[in-house]
Amino acid sequence: MATHDIALALKSSLPDTRQIDRIPAWLVLVPEHPAAAIWRELPYGEVLAQRYRRRPQAPATGSPLVCELPNSRGAQVAMATLPGAIESFELLTAARRLVAAHAEIQPQEMGVVIHGFGVEMAERAGEAVLAAALAAAAPMPDLRSTPRRRRALRKIHVFGAAPPHRYARTYAELAGSGLARYLATLPPTELTPAIYRRRVAQLARDHRLEMHFLDIAALKRKKAGAFLAVAQGSPSPDAGILRLRYTPTQGRNRPAIALVGKGICFDTGGVNVKPPRYMLGMQGDMQGSAVALGTLLALARMKVDYPVEAWMALAMNHVGPHAYKPTDVVTACNGTTIEVIHTDAEGRMVLADTLALCSRGRPRLIIDYATLTGSCVQAIGKSYSGIFTNRSEWWLPLIENGRLSGERVWPFPLDKDYDKALESTIADTKQCAEEGPADHILAARFLSRFVGEGIPWIHLDLSSASNRDGLAHVPTHYNGFGVRYTLDLLLNHRLPR
Repeated sequence: MATHDIALALKSSLPDTRQIDRIPAWLVLVPEHPAAAIWRELPYGEVLAQRYRRRPQAPATGSPLVCELPNSRGAQVAMATLPGAIESFELLTAARRLVAAHAEIQPQEMGVVIHGFGVEMAERAGEAVLAAALAAAAPMPDLRSTPRRRRALRKIHVFGAAPPHRYARTYAELAGSGLARYLATLPPTELTPAIYRRRVAQLARDHRLEMHFLDIAALKRKKAGAFLAVAQGSPSPDAGILRLRYTPTQGRNRPAIALVGKGICFDTGGVNVKPPRYMLGMQGDMQGSAVALGTLLALARMKVDYPVEAWMALAMNHVGPHAYKPTDVVTACNGTTIEVIHTDAEGRMVLADTLALCSRGRPRLIIDYATLTGSCVQAIGKSYSGIFTNRSEWWLPLIENGRLSGERVWPFPLDKDYDKALESTIADTKQCAEEGPADHILAARFLSRFVGEGIPWIHLDLSSASNRDGLAHVPTHYNGFGVRYTLDLLLNHRLPR
């Protein structure tokens, strides 16, 4: 069942005991150190207060206390106390833990009670719980001969939070990020570039989006040598650059927002082959393209009044007799000559031509997404993603957007003096340095060569794209990081004009 099939019922009042008795699973959120009046006003409040006072120790912020109610159904309650000034990441994490407390009973209906907070905090808590519930309910691939069955959540009742405008965005966001997570989870046998393109074509038909694909022959005509260098090692000539476009009824002539994504469906490392333990999970090297796709679909669902394009660089990085190799020199479609240093730095190669081709349409903003460098993970770990921009005045708004959305980012410098490490004696630039630190910064400097003059650009190095235990409100290994961040950035107009 898709997340948008889950119905939502909203009431600003508290539930009565009949409603409590009808629904099998409840989430209850109250302030830290709740006053006696809060317990009195809640149905079964005396029971909940007793359970709260008997807890073995003070729980960490947002950690759920799980108990059964003394009613005929034995309804299960997961309860958490929250500080009023809780950060969005912590709030989303608490919401994930609350939803997970009901995973074993697999309720088809779930009730949420938010009580004792101000209006703003109540709306934030309601949105976080909805996001966590939708994320947990999103279908993921299951290729076992006997797939695990689970009852699907069909309806969520939220009491105590007036309906905020944000809930419609939450549904759109979770549909987009759920799609990104699903695609990233598919094994490479189920998501080659050709299969990926067919899946996107079906989405384009379903959502009335314009789709155009630049295949190998078209890319040769455009002299996209950086992309073709990576693609030439594949036994199947199915690589290419896919462009998907949403055009609104009103505002069709406005400059587009362009979302560019790295779509390496499997990355062996090429001739510089990866060690075995780094090869596992490399079907997820296409997450940047999936985030671009999911974000476009979410914006289309929100019916934004400006065009949005997703440019997806789809390929595999194979080992073979025709694979590109270190010391090759290739020419990108903007005329830049590139000396190849390491074939496992293929992401920046396919993005180079994709950014250059995208720039020809003069979008008003380019955002690219890529699981690009291990050095970004080394720099900030897997709870944040790295961010770069050619607009230094955006640094603080970009950080703040991460803090408010709960998908946190940290900016890195993009100064020209880093180019010294990429100087080549035979070409315009090296693809990467032979060794040394700051590869994530050098990758961003390399990519900046292919962004059109004067076009605002943001580059997200998705160091937090995969977390085995989940991240924020998302419970799965692949988390679709970037969809929520981008929606908050664009729809809340957080960038200075």
